[in-house]
Amino acid sequence: MIAIDTLVESLGGAMVRLLLAGRRDTVRDVVLADSCDEIYPDSEVLVLCHGVRDEASALEVLSRSARAKATAVVLESQVAASADVLERAEALGLAVIALQPAASWTHVMWLIRAILDHSAAPDGLDARNVSSYSELFTFADAAAAIVSAPVTIEDAHSRVLAYSELQESVDRARISTIVGRRVPEPVLRHFTSRGVFRRLHTSGEPIWVDSGPDGVLPRLIIPVRAGRELLGSIWVVDPGPIPEEQLRDLTQTASVVALHLLRLRAVSGTARRVTIERLRAALITPDEESATWLPNGPWRVAALVRESDQEDLQYQLEHWELTLRRFGWARPSVTEVDGLPMTVVASEGSPRVAGTWPWLRGLSSDMRAQDATVIVVAGCAVSSAGELPRSRSEAAELRELARTGRTSPISAIEDAWHEVVIARVTSGLKRSPTLDTSPLSRLIAADRERGTEYVRTLATYLAYLGEPKRAAQQLLVHPNTLRYRMNTIADLLGVDLKDSRMRLALHLQSLSLLDGPPPSHP
Repeated sequence: MIAIDTLVESLGGAMVRLLLAGRRDTVRDVVLADSCDEIYPDSEVLVLCHGVRDEASALEVLSRSARAKATAVVLESQVAASADVLERAEALGLAVIALQPAASWTHVMWLIRAILDHSAAPDGLDARNVSSYSELFTFADAAAAIVSAPVTIEDAHSRVLAYSELQESVDRARISTIVGRRVPEPVLRHFTSRGVFRRLHTSGEPIWVDSGPDGVLPRLIIPVRAGRELLGSIWVVDPGPIPEEQLRDLTQTASVVALHLLRLRAVSGTARRVTIERLRAALITPDEESATWLPNGPWRVAALVRESDQEDLQYQLEHWELTLRRFGWARPSVTEVDGLPMTVVASEGSPRVAGTWPWLRGLSSDMRAQDATVIVVAGCAVSSAGELPRSRSEAAELRELARTGRTSPISAIEDAWHEVVIARVTSGLKRSPTLDTSPLSRLIAADRERGTEYVRTLATYLAYLGEPKRAAQQLLVHPNTLRYRMNTIADLLGVDLKDSRMRLALHLQSLSLLDGPPPSHP
C-alpha cells in the first residue's frame, strides 16, 4: 500500500501528473483496463486506462472504476485534461492522473509494479534495490570500456551517482568530483560559461567541451533523458577522437541508464521514505519491535555531519547514504532527527566489517583527512532497541561538543563523558537565572563596569589549578599578571578558594557564563 501522492512523486514529472485528488488516498494494486474490459471489483486499485483515447470511453471507464472502488485512474494526457472527464471523476471521488506524452504504458506499468512491490516488502528495501546501485557502477565501467576513458554518471543536479574504475588521464576536477560526490563550484563555472548545462537541458545530442583552466581536460557529455526530462548525464574525461560507432554505443548506454535511473528513482525513492520514517520513529520513541528489522545488536546511534555542507537536508541524507554504500555498507539506513543526519551501526565488530562502529570510525577519520568539517560521533552502545533514543540523544550532545571544539570530531560517548557531564551541568545553569547570592555575581558586575575578564580568568585558573604558567599561556598574559589578577578576584569573591566544593561550584558557574568552548587540558 502506498499513498497516491507518494506514488506520483516517485514516478516523476516525466511520466505522470496528478490532475485531480480523489476521496481515497492509498493504492494497494494496479490493474490494466481498456475501453472494453470490465474492471474486477477490488478496493484501492489504480486503473491504467490503456486504449482509452476519447472522452466517451473515458467516462465509461470512470463509472466502472468507481463501481470497483478504485482509488485513481491513469489516462492519456489529452483525455485526462477534458473538463467533462475531470467533472465526472470529481463527482465519483476518483483521482485522475495524466500520462505524459513521452511515457509508455508498459514502462509506467513496470515502474508502478516495482514501487508497489517495494512498499509491501517487510523492510521497505530489498536486495534488488542494493544491486540497482551497484549496476550504476557497472554501467560506468561499460561506458569507460567503450571509449577507453574515465567516466562518471551524474544526476541532473551534478551529483555523482557512479564512476568507472578506469583512472587513466584524470584531472583534479575529476578527483574532486569523486571525493566530494559532486562537481566542484569552479569546475561548474567553467562548464557553465561554455553553455554546457543549458545545452544539457535543451538537447539530447552529445556535447564536446574543450580543455579549460587549471588543467581541466576535455570532456564528452552524453545527456541521459526520459522524454523532455533531464535525468542526468554521462561524463567522459579526455576521450580523444571517437569513431561514430563508439559514439552510437555510448548513446545507447545512456538510454539504458535513463531507464535504470527512472526505476531507481521510483523504487528507491519510495523505499527510502519508508526506511527514513521507520528509523526516525525508532530513534525518537522507544520500540522493542525495531529489533526485528535492525541488524544484530548491540547498536549505537551515530550523528553524521559535514559542517561545510550548505545543501538541503534531503541532499545530505542522500550524500551520506551514497558514501556509506560506496565504501562497503550494502544497506545503510540514514535518517534525520531535528535536522541532524543519523544512522544506526553495530556497536562491536572488526574495523573491516562495514556497518559497525569501528568501521565507521575509521572511514570517518579518512574522510576528515580530506574534509576538516566532517564530524561523526556516536552515543552509547545499547542492547535493547528500546534504548535507541538514549543513544541518539547522546550522539546529538556529542555533535554540539565537537562543533565547539570541546571533544574530538570522531568520537564515541565514552571518549568524552567528562565533557558531557560538564556540558549538562552548565546547560542547566544557563537555563536558570544567575544566583544573586553567588560570589560570582561580583565578578560579573566588575567585568560589565570595567571591561575586565575576571570570569574567564577564574575559569581558566581553575581549569589549570596548580599550573599558573599554563593558565597564563591560555589567557595570553604573563604569569605575574595572572597572579595579580587572581589576588583581585579573590578579594572580590570573598570566599575560600582552598575549599574544593567552592572551587567546583565557581568553575561550573563560570563555564556556564562563557561563550565558546571552556579551557581544557590538551
